[in-house]
Amino acid sequence: MTRILRHILLGAATALWATSAGAQEITLPEVSERILSSDTAILRGLDRVAGSAVDITISPENDATLGPLVVMMRECRYPADNPMGEAYAWIDVFDSRADEMIFSGWMVASSPALNALDHRRYDLWVLSCKTS
Repeated sequence: MTRILRHILLGAATALWATSAGAQEITLPEVSERILSSDTAILRGLDRVAGSAVDITISPENDATLGPLVVMMRECRYPADNPMGEAYAWIDVFDSRADEMIFSGWMVASSPALNALDHRRYDLWVLSCKTS
């Protein structure tokens, strides 16, 4: 995803430069990444009060807990050409104390702050998808 975003931004900057400098139009190569799915994701949870971190291996069939939080994964995707460099996981987080869903969406390994869990005590982010 970040590679695609870089190409889009580069293309926009090139087009702006070309129109302002009167240069000829430059075409960029088409970006095509093959995205694969995994049935297992590896997440890292941080308890800010205790100062402890734990790695969580999760699959759609098995929920995980982080204190009172129940963590569920629907899907984990990764690019075929760089499986360890990037991961995208759909994560649902349910707070059992408040009896409510506090997070539901895609988390991106390379940009954990892009769509982060907003909890006063716990942080949670995706590390990778398990490929084998």
